[in-house]
Amino acid sequence: MIEWKPLGTGARPVPQPVATPLVWAGAGVGALVLVALLNTVVGPDRTELALPALSLLAALLGLCARFAAAPGTALLCWLFLNGFAIPPAGVLTWAGHRDTTWLACLLTAALIGTALARLVHARAAYRRMAPGHVGSDTRTGDGLYDS
Repeated sequence: MIEWKPLGTGARPVPQPVATPLVWAGAGVGALVLVALLNTVVGPDRTELALPALSLLAALLGLCARFAAAPGTALLCWLFLNGFAIPPAGVLTWAGHRDTTWLACLLTAALIGTALARLVHARAAYRRMAPGHVGSDTRTGDGLYDS
């Protein structure tokens, strides 16, 4: 019978977030592809589909990003939403209340994605550090909860 054993014996670190410029590159390319796809499939001037799709993209990018990347991610998604998802295509406009709401929605999605990732990673790290857990370091006897 085969018995699987982990190779690492120490505590695993919390994953590092992706570099901010890489997240922004993903936001730019992803928003461009998403808006082009939506314009091709359902046609332009369909913000009721484009805004949720770009918000989902911002949230997914937030899962692997730092909090500092959220404003840039939201701004890049908004630029493609404003510039290519609503007519006239290729022209940036500012309609005060509408665009402020869109920016707030995209920023909130990016922040929720980032906060969710941090919460999941913190919970996993806490579980790894809990006493009696298989992954905790019991060799030294030094632990957060030793009595």
